[in-house]
Amino acid sequence: MITKEYSNGEVTILWKLEKCIHAGVCVKTLPKVYNPKEKPWIKPENATSAELIDQVSKCPSGALSIKS
Repeated sequence: MITKEYSNGEVTILWKLEKCIHAGVCVKTLPKVYNPKEKPWIKPENATSAELIDQVSKCPSGALSIKS
């Protein structure tokens, strides 16, 4: 399983490609962080740690999680 990590220095987001159902919740919630047309497509430095944690908790597939 492909897992990528993206960090803002405080919080690290884990993205599991195979679990992603492309529901778009991440892009709609934090478009300044998630942009599938760019590389890297996740830029956690564009949001606060609290915003990231809140958004990741809404991922319907579980493809996004916070590294503990």
